[in-house]
Amino acid sequence: MNEQNRTELPRDIARVKELSLLFGPSGFETEVADFIEKEIKNICDSYVRDRMGNIIALIRTGDTSAEERQRVMLSAHMDEVGFMITEIEKDGLLRFDTVGGINVSVLEGRCVSVGDERGLVSGLVASKAIHHVERADRGKANKINKLYIDIGAKSKEEAEKYVSVGSMGTFRSEFYLFGENREYMKGKALDDRMGCAALIEVMERVYNGRPEGDLDLYFCFTVREEIGLSGAKSAANKICPDIAIVLESTAIADLPDVDPARRVADVGKGGALSIADRATLYDRELIDLALRTGEQNGIPVQVKRYVSGGNDAGSIHKTGVGVRPLALSVPTRYLHSPSCVASIADFRAVRDLTEAMVRGM
Repeated sequence: MNEQNRTELPRDIARVKELSLLFGPSGFETEVADFIEKEIKNICDSYVRDRMGNIIALIRTGDTSAEERQRVMLSAHMDEVGFMITEIEKDGLLRFDTVGGINVSVLEGRCVSVGDERGLVSGLVASKAIHHVERADRGKANKINKLYIDIGAKSKEEAEKYVSVGSMGTFRSEFYLFGENREYMKGKALDDRMGCAALIEVMERVYNGRPEGDLDLYFCFTVREEIGLSGAKSAANKICPDIAIVLESTAIADLPDVDPARRVADVGKGGALSIADRATLYDRELIDLALRTGEQNGIPVQVKRYVSGGNDAGSIHKTGVGVRPLALSVPTRYLHSPSCVASIADFRAVRDLTEAMVRGM
């Protein structure tokens, strides 16, 4: 079931794959931004890359001279969780800390890419072999200060040819489709490269078939979501939107040992609408509009059933005189790991519902 390279990927999923494989930890989103800029430069009326590194693209619809125009911000973040090198040992091993929320238990034995402006090198996260761990400590999760990254350097001097304190890293992980009908995709950084891919597709469709409403549609690809939502905040302050639709991924906890009451959403049942999370209470009229739009257009959509996490809406809704927020997420298993898993159908449902909502405004 896993041998998916024998057939070509669909165009939309090929774009998700390309985005997934790019290097883009928080604060180092340039490679992702360069890719997105090439994808969108001919499907918008104008775009800028601001001083924070956000890409903000504009498509205007309806009567462009109308005095009353609704400003809609559609947003997805470019950055991914990763690592920062904090020390280089004399034997060439690298000590590190996480950038963004990563469960330390998913780190050991993982392949990573590490580097800076000089380029990237491959490495792996390692620790003592089980033979060298005291019996009393076997089975216990390692703390991050017991882990290191091995890039194959024999000394500190050799390692410093490729990395330095402050260099960044991300998981190095294969992207593939799996399942009986190849309905699931697996890769790193699906949070939030799926959102970026969906946003590009919505842009393409809207640009080539513009809605009739008098809208200023701002498509924003933001930076630094994983470490404090700062990119989206600056973008929203610049745009001053009336409404913001944030496209995201959400951790769902659909595992056998998780109480049903703590499961966030179900894979395969469409995009997940947030009612509330740790940073935002979402606009009920927009939630109702999304549910109604899904029903009218035959697009599956579900409501998140558990209050957890947060996203760029947490900073966007507090900018200017206030912004009405909506968050639509692809339910994703094993979030913030090298092996995020999502349903292709859910990704497409998020894309299609976003387009339908824009056309219905």
